[in-house]
Amino acid sequence: MAKDFPSRSENYSQWYNDLVIKADLAENSAVRGCMVIKPYGYAIWEKIQSTLDKKFKDTGHSNVYFPIFIPKSFFSKEASHVEGFAKECAVVTHYRLKNSPDGKGVIVDEDAKLEEELIIRPTSETIIWDTYKNWIKSYRDLPLLYNQWANVVRWEMRTRLFLRTAEFLWQEGHTAHATKEEAIREAETMLEVYADFAENWMAIPVLRGVKSPGERFAGALETYAIEALMQDGKALQAGTSHFLGQNFAKAFDVKFLNRENQLEYVWATSWGVSTRLMGALVMAHSDDNGLVLPPKLAPVQVVIVPVFKNEDQLNSISEVVLPIKKALESRGVLVKYDDRDTHKPGWKFSEYEFKGVPLRITIGPRDIENNTVEIARRDTLEKETLQITDIVEKVVHLLDQIQKNMFDRALSFREQNTFTVNTWDEFVDTIENRGGFISAHWDGTAETEEKIKDATKATIRVIPLNNVKESGRCVFSGKPSDQRVIFARAY
Repeated sequence: MAKDFPSRSENYSQWYNDLVIKADLAENSAVRGCMVIKPYGYAIWEKIQSTLDKKFKDTGHSNVYFPIFIPKSFFSKEASHVEGFAKECAVVTHYRLKNSPDGKGVIVDEDAKLEEELIIRPTSETIIWDTYKNWIKSYRDLPLLYNQWANVVRWEMRTRLFLRTAEFLWQEGHTAHATKEEAIREAETMLEVYADFAENWMAIPVLRGVKSPGERFAGALETYAIEALMQDGKALQAGTSHFLGQNFAKAFDVKFLNRENQLEYVWATSWGVSTRLMGALVMAHSDDNGLVLPPKLAPVQVVIVPVFKNEDQLNSISEVVLPIKKALESRGVLVKYDDRDTHKPGWKFSEYEFKGVPLRITIGPRDIENNTVEIARRDTLEKETLQITDIVEKVVHLLDQIQKNMFDRALSFREQNTFTVNTWDEFVDTIENRGGFISAHWDGTAETEEKIKDATKATIRVIPLNNVKESGRCVFSGKPSDQRVIFARAY
């Protein structure tokens, strides 16, 4: 399957796109800018979704669902919010079709114009806060800790599978609180939930921090983010959590009676991750042989491939394999036994290697005679021969080892590609010739931030949490600075 497959060094963008398609994760659809997520890709998304959903519920959140359509007037109530999304909105103007007078297909019925246009949700803050005003009357009604799994539309002109599509899947948490402190604590808690998932399930190390004012979510007072480094040296924003202050409460007049019997506005947060995580998973770990999936998110963690010439050999192999499969499954391992006679073992080896299955077990008649199997790791491509009696414990151990090795390898890559610079010449040279994360002083002004972006296409990815104060001078303006921030080119 890796035949005619470009290497990362030859063309990273083409490598990524071809890998997503050839590994059966997704493909472009008939609708420009939209994608079809195929069964194998959706199985990975389901594991991401189910893991995060449990984490949300473990932290006290419940799931809800709100309409995909949002009245246009709602977007006029919070100025910075509408400004941030205005250029990405898809607008519904009519509600009916009719047959074309020339008999060729259908046309929009010009008499069926909506009284007020509807926006297909790019995000749901407006419609949710219009609803919350009916749910919140007293401090006794707070906090509201809700999450929505949904699709959204942001009208992107230049798209790439998973990373940037006009429609994508995500979750969006929307919470309401009685105090500023509680809302900030919620936003920070959810950032840590995302970071824990990225590191311990996706095996991707992330930087935790806050966005600069110029990079904040539209309508937020503070945006917390996790940033990951991809193998081409570009950053990818892997999750965000926003402290919204009272902006949306004021815009939609959401007040509550506090314990002192006084009316005040509610404090808010929102937070979300999307199918963009699928892109991160591919780009952070995969290689020139195809996908490399961390065991915790692999739809198939172990594949067993029998080598046989006839049905009798397959039957004797199956008698040995099925108890192994059952024993592994009792330990929570996801096992596939591929006993198809329509494909040769070599073809299967190539397929499962390309699709990133963490472990492959091969067994044939000679292995049965010797009471052994061959086991191959996807992360290192190493093979070894094991006794059948040792296989269950060895597989469980190896899956843990692979998960850890993938994280350690990604962490090592990030460390080797994080650079501290002190001058503009160093900054430009590093961005152009090395990439990666750049730690540099910034004078704190939006003007300097924009000039750096225009000159190099690098943006401030995060101002690290608990940043150590350090006197210095901005790499661009030379003005005094009291801390370093992290720059990178990004997806």
